[in-house]
Amino acid sequence: MKTYVQQIMLGTVTSSESQARETLKRIKAAGYDGLELNRFMIHPSSMMVRLMTRAAGMPTGNGGKLDWHALLRESGLAVASLHADLGSLERESDAVAQEARSFGTDKVVITGMYRFDYSDENTVRALAERLNKAGAALKAQGISLLYHNHNIELLQVRPGLRACELLLDETDENYVNYEFDSYWFTDGGADAKAWMRRLGSRMKLWHINDRGSRQQGSAMTPILKADSMELGTGNMDLDGLWQLAEENGVETVVLESHKNWIDKDPVKSLELSARWLQAKGCNAHD
Repeated sequence: MKTYVQQIMLGTVTSSESQARETLKRIKAAGYDGLELNRFMIHPSSMMVRLMTRAAGMPTGNGGKLDWHALLRESGLAVASLHADLGSLERESDAVAQEARSFGTDKVVITGMYRFDYSDENTVRALAERLNKAGAALKAQGISLLYHNHNIELLQVRPGLRACELLLDETDENYVNYEFDSYWFTDGGADAKAWMRRLGSRMKLWHINDRGSRQQGSAMTPILKADSMELGTGNMDLDGLWQLAEENGVETVVLESHKNWIDKDPVKSLELSARWLQAKGCNAHD
C-alpha cells in the first residue's frame, strides 16, 4: 500500500515555509508517499476553525498562508485526497474539484458533519441524499467523493439501526464511498474488522491509528485512559485490519494519530509509526 500522513497532524510544525520544508523532508525520509490535505489548512482558516482545532489539541497553525503546491512539488510528496466540508461542495463543487485536480488527486473526502444530529433518522436520511447529490456533481468532473467516519455515526437513529448503517444503505456506491477510520469505530465500541468486511470494495482509503495508553496507573485505581498511539505500540489488531484492507482492495493508507504524540512531537510520532508500516513492506523509496 501507499502511505500518507494526514495534514491535521502537522499544524504546529508547518507554520512557516522553512519549518514546513523541514517537516516534509522528514516525512519523505521516513518513507511516506505524501500527505492528505485539508482545505481549511491550505487556505487561511476562519477564527471558528482555529478555535475548534486548538481545542481538539491539533491547531491548524499558519500553514494556510503557505504555497502548498510549491512545497509538495519541491518535497516530491504526492497527495492522497483533499478533505472538504459538505457545504463548500454544495456551493462550489467546480472549485473543489479543480483544486483536487491541481494537487494530482481524484478523491475528495467529507470529514463528517458538525453541529449535526446523528441520532435523528430523518436528518441522517437527508444527509445521505445530500451526499449522493454532491457525489454525482463531483463524478461528472472525474472526482470521487468519500465519507470519513468518526465515532458519532455509531449513534442509533432508532432501536437496532445506527446512523452509519443508514448512511451506508442510503448512499449510492456510484457516487459515495468511504475513507474508513478504524480508530474511531474502535473508540466507539464497534468491531472495526466487521465494518471493514461490510464496507468491502466501498472502502477506498483507510485512516490508520493505534489505541492504547502510555500513562501510569494512580494509587487509587490501576485503570488507564486509552488514547491515540503510534502504530504497533497500542492494542488494536492492526495486522488483522491490514489483511482486511488488502482484501477490500485498498491501495492507500493514511496515518492520522492524535495529540497524544510521543514527546508531544507529531513528526517524531509519525517517524515511529513509519517503522511499523515499513515492516508491512511499505517504503516509498523501494
